[in-house]
Amino acid sequence: QVQLVESGGGLVQAGGSLRLSCAASGRTVDWYAIGWFRQAPGKEREIVATISRSGRSTTYSDSVKGRFTIFRDTAKNTINLQMSSLKVEDTADYYCAASVNWPQFRPDYWGQGTLVTVSS
Repeated sequence: QVQLVESGGGLVQAGGSLRLSCAASGRTVDWYAIGWFRQAPGKEREIVATISRSGRSTTYSDSVKGRFTIFRDTAKNTINLQMSSLKVEDTADYYCAASVNWPQFRPDYWGQGTLVTVSS
């Protein structure tokens, strides 16, 4: 199994950028497809982006397409989410998850989350 730890959250102004990192231990990240999810206060958790084991395939929700980029750093055994042109509505707890299944992403493991706050 794998343990996931997110980092990189914080406070940023609207229009700014932030990079989240999901560090894996116990397994290398290429054992799994990895996804980033988020949950805003009072809302359900939603999927943001996913990346296949090889890193050649990615998916994005419509709300972040063109602004967020998910990518692997195999040297550091991390999956990163580069977030640009941030909006107030991007404010949420962000979680990374690992899935054995692809392309049907079904989370098998979760991290604890990191908070992103975007101010106006």
